[in-house]
Amino acid sequence: MSKGIEPAFPDPKGEPAPEARAQWAVCERSGAWAIALRREAAPLDLHLYETRSLADGWAVLEQSPASFLVAELTLANADALLARMAGLERQFPRARVAVVAERSLAEYEWLLREAGAVWFATSPRELKPMIALVQRHMQLTPLPARDLTQQVWDSLPWRPTV
Repeated sequence: MSKGIEPAFPDPKGEPAPEARAQWAVCERSGAWAIALRREAAPLDLHLYETRSLADGWAVLEQSPASFLVAELTLANADALLARMAGLERQFPRARVAVVAERSLAEYEWLLREAGAVWFATSPRELKPMIALVQRHMQLTPLPARDLTQQVWDSLPWRPTV
């Protein structure tokens, strides 16, 4: 997997946590969209994970099924992205996917929206509404159940280093 993805496998059998915390991740080759997303989300307390392939992006969804994924559309991955998005509602009903692409791929917008994309952007200037969607999604996604020890640690005025 790519940088920034912490596994959500609390039990030794390797089973994913049933209610893993929602993540915000971008899945792209270059890192340019991640830079633009971080710039737009700078005032907010949102952590953006980066992956470099659709497989890694969907691995984020497998670990945290209520995540918000930003997927880059390219000519090379168009069929694969559409195939994955076609099963998104069935496989990850609480997840949301936004799509970013070069301007030359703008004709795919309505096809991807029909497949379930909540936002489609072809320019970094179109990201502000997406950031609002991410923020709202994270606010509305319930936190995973925590035991008493975790609740106490979370309520402390300092953040212990892990």
